[in-house]
Amino acid sequence: MRVLHVYTGNLFGGIESMLATIARNRAGAFDSEMALCFDGRLADELRRAGTRTHLLPEPRASRPLAVRRSRRALMSLLRARRFDGVICHAAWAHAMFAPAVRRMGVPLIFWSHDVMTGRAWTERWARRTPPDLAICNSDFTAARIHTLFDRVPTVTIYAPVEPPTPLSTDRHLLRRSLDTRDEAIVIVQASRSDPAKGHAALAEALGRLRDVPNWIWWQIGGAQRPVEAACLREVRQIATRAGIIDRVRFVGERDDVPRLLAAADIHCQPNVRPDAFGIAFIEALAAGLPVVTTAMGGAMEIVDASCGILVPPDDSEALTAALRRLVIDRAFRLSLASGAPARARALCDPKTQMQHLADALTRMSDSRTGAGLQIAMRADAVR
Repeated sequence: MRVLHVYTGNLFGGIESMLATIARNRAGAFDSEMALCFDGRLADELRRAGTRTHLLPEPRASRPLAVRRSRRALMSLLRARRFDGVICHAAWAHAMFAPAVRRMGVPLIFWSHDVMTGRAWTERWARRTPPDLAICNSDFTAARIHTLFDRVPTVTIYAPVEPPTPLSTDRHLLRRSLDTRDEAIVIVQASRSDPAKGHAALAEALGRLRDVPNWIWWQIGGAQRPVEAACLREVRQIATRAGIIDRVRFVGERDDVPRLLAAADIHCQPNVRPDAFGIAFIEALAAGLPVVTTAMGGAMEIVDASCGILVPPDDSEALTAALRRLVIDRAFRLSLASGAPARARALCDPKTQMQHLADALTRMSDSRTGAGLQIAMRADAVR
């Protein structure tokens, strides 16, 4: 089976990380190709993985001719390559390209990576072309897909996440490069610098831990948009007022995040709005880090008592208490760390998740051709 993944984003975050993982783990289940609208870091990673990567003209909703040109380019690709299915990742890609896929008669799949509200213009536009199958990145996302599509078969497939390569003997050198002592307890946040990820809440919580010695905060992630630059400025201001700025390391954008995670001790991302899933949590768990986050959204399907702590929304005292205990109580911290990799494997093992995806696409194909049984694709059917 040959599948084309279509994506229009020009940043690098969870979706891009997942697509790169699919590219590196495509053997066996089916043959994946990628169609992107921007040539950058993601395209480079896909090419390095040996995945055939096609570049489409950038569509702009404000320019109908640009949209038409992009759709025609995709239709030409579909005529030339004869795919068994096209997966549009996120509402923007579906809005731009689903009509072209439907016109060519190729099975259409929508992969939802966000919490659908039905209010965004991209969602309203995407709603015009119902897919043959909707893949959701969590049960939380699946419960809200009806705001976009009614009566569309839906399946939950967690993102495939690769286990980290074992850390070499450079842990000491890596920490030294970030002005961090070997014995320090490193709290890390590795995510896009989006205010919804709770950077300010974490800064405020750590400000209340200034009396606790021996911790350092590694803030990993640069500013890809103006709102993210503003978020990082706010973090600096909070840390300065709290008197902890000397304990914060602004690491910036890195392509060696797995190494950084492996050299840390605790991962904290206290979301202030529900996240659809949370690949950053899985990556941290795979690296053996206990995770602290907010009890809402897709995070509740990831973090349990075996690997981390969920704190109530808008409860700064609970967040501070969770971090304080993990920093001070080494035995508790190591207990959660020991359960973290197994939790990541159980949820997001690449081989397993790729097989789930292959099974879902096969069932969809059988249903379309009448060769399969009448099935109702439930979220737990592919777990």
